[in-house]
Amino acid sequence: MELAWSAAEAAFRDEVRSFLDEKLTPELRRAGTLATSVYSDHEASMEWQRILHERGWAAPAWPVEHGGCEWTQTQHYIFGRESVLAGAPTLSPMGIRMVSHAIIAYGTQEQKDFFLPGILSGEVFFCQGYSEPESGSDLASLTMAAVDDGDDLVVTGSKIWTTHATEANWMFALVRTTRSEKKQHGITFVLIDMSTPGIEIRPLVMTSGEEVQNQVFFDEVRVPKSNVLGKIDEGWSVAKYLLVFERGGAAAAPALQVMAERIAAAAAEQPGPAGGKLIDDPAFSAALAEARIRTEVLEILEYRTLAALSAGKDTGPASSMLKVLGTELSQTITRLALEAAGPRGRVYQPHATEPGGPVADFVPPHDDYVSGDDWQAVAPLRYFNDRAGSIYAGSNEIQRNILAKAALGL
Repeated sequence: MELAWSAAEAAFRDEVRSFLDEKLTPELRRAGTLATSVYSDHEASMEWQRILHERGWAAPAWPVEHGGCEWTQTQHYIFGRESVLAGAPTLSPMGIRMVSHAIIAYGTQEQKDFFLPGILSGEVFFCQGYSEPESGSDLASLTMAAVDDGDDLVVTGSKIWTTHATEANWMFALVRTTRSEKKQHGITFVLIDMSTPGIEIRPLVMTSGEEVQNQVFFDEVRVPKSNVLGKIDEGWSVAKYLLVFERGGAAAAPALQVMAERIAAAAAEQPGPAGGKLIDDPAFSAALAEARIRTEVLEILEYRTLAALSAGKDTGPASSMLKVLGTELSQTITRLALEAAGPRGRVYQPHATEPGGPVADFVPPHDDYVSGDDWQAVAPLRYFNDRAGSIYAGSNEIQRNILAKAALGL
């Protein structure tokens, strides 16, 4: 295998670096570097999306006819890695990286014409309505009812763990339109205007102190049938297609590799438990080495999955495998980062960071916090946020059940 970039790939890398150097302001870099989860500060994220959209790079994984880029898998990797290295804020995945693909695959022409340009520009901002108080990892058990009433579905119930519901003007949701013995049947995929009467949003406080997620209540909310994606009662097929992109459609390895490299650099400066430096501690260095090896394995698996998706092939249970590996590896790396942060990483100081949502009792500006490097203030908050990684998008226990059945025939 040729490990060096080709001349064309090196030229593309240089083009990306020049673009990032020119367009990433200090404020945007700070928002990316001090993010406490996969969600950057909302305003910074939207500003960066606007800049990327001007260049035509906001949604490179989309088909070219809808605004995507004719990039190779290597170019996608280079762009992702260089963006992380430069400290670029992340874009919210709900629209660009998730529901957009379902709209492209299942939407009517009218739905594509309305939603896709708006998603690219940021005028349409989606949140996800999947989990319910009594239906999380076993998503097919959802009960939020949608009653047929002429040209509308009348929706009543609630969704929970809804990220950025207060910022979103649209929600993609799964609702129960028919009850049958097979619980996957009778589920419909709908696009809901969040300004519709009957919707109430209540923020939830996360363990990191942030109000990023919410519970959303629906009281006889009228959703036009023209906002159904796919067919009524057949939304499970749409949801399964979308979950490929939620669980494994974007490369996680580059960001994890960068994090591991930064941990190694910090550990070379941080005092160890028995004198010397932390990197010299056998237990820590072995754990970090194992994590870095696992990121290389994850990268190869992501290449294979993305190549299959690009060729229009069914990836089977690959998304479940990537979800398990990616989230558990991220949890390992954030734990190592917390250890490398030392005593300063044990202080709760969200006002020194750029969280993805408001934090109760803490208001910018970002001063008056414990001295040290900014990443040390971020480390505990990322650690807390990452504990949810093995639960969201279907718990890892559920994913292992899927793999046992689909890959092993058990």
